[in-house]
Amino acid sequence: MRAKRLNIAYGSNLNLRQMARRCPTAKIFGKGILKEYRLLFKGVPGNAYVTIEPYEGGQVPVLLWDLQPEDEESLDCYEGYPNFYYKKDLKVELDNGGIVKAMVYIMTDKIKGRLNLNFPSPRYLNIVREGYESAGFDYAFINDALKVSKENI
Repeated sequence: MRAKRLNIAYGSNLNLRQMARRCPTAKIFGKGILKEYRLLFKGVPGNAYVTIEPYEGGQVPVLLWDLQPEDEESLDCYEGYPNFYYKKDLKVELDNGGIVKAMVYIMTDKIKGRLNLNFPSPRYLNIVREGYESAGFDYAFINDALKVSKENI
């Protein structure tokens, strides 16, 4: 049996209502910044999902979840692990200045049609925006990701 661990949320997993349904025993550990990464929307037109990629000077606001093994199993299913998203351990700088290592889901390159920068559905974008609002994060990060998609389509 796997031990509990921290998860880095930067997209729809910021949405508290969704996480309460999906991972009922998960608890918020804290907020932080993922440095040297940026937020992007990748997928097919009107059905892109958020991911992160390394980006010099970039940063992504994140919420850290303390997951029980059953929560992680639920997220694995939701994220399409390992075909749609893979897991990676990254260091996060917490709001209090501390640094923790946590697991994050990052979009894979296994599904070729999902590699392109594109726009999300209005429904998905609203779920991500609700998460940003509940976490107190600046919408500028979402807007910047949408701008990158617009410039590359």
